[in-house]
Amino acid sequence: MSNGKNRLDTGLVRELAAILREADLGELEIEHDGLRIRVSKPTAAVVQAVAAPMAAPAAAPAPVAAPAAAAPAAAEVPDNAIKSPMVGTAYLSPEPGAKAFIAVGDKVKKGDTLLLVEAMKTFNPVEADRAGTVKAIYVTDSQPVEYGEPLVLIE
Repeated sequence: MSNGKNRLDTGLVRELAAILREADLGELEIEHDGLRIRVSKPTAAVVQAVAAPMAAPAAAPAPVAAPAAAAPAAAEVPDNAIKSPMVGTAYLSPEPGAKAFIAVGDKVKKGDTLLLVEAMKTFNPVEADRAGTVKAIYVTDSQPVEYGEPLVLIE
């Protein structure tokens, strides 16, 4: 199977998430060339992208509780927090059981890896955009995140 045909453009996912928010929809689903994308919003947008012949619904039920727990703190997040560059799953360490990239109180340099955001089985590093001290980490390990969602505060 060619990766090119089933490769998902993250820009498309961002646009769908934006449409979902702007139109105040609960769910949006499209299918094109054997690729089906479903974006739903129980408390936060959750994206599922499944090739049409295959179905993998087992991962969908688990993430519902994590965004609800993080919602009250979202109102107190400063604008200068480092935000998620994409919709995906945040990982605080390079692999299960490994030490986290950062902890509150750690000093970081510009370019240091803070965490990973996995989207479509690709792990994307989120790097510090400035040097400073980690003041807050707004996500938990394996938490689904939206595009633009605050992840880490560095001051």
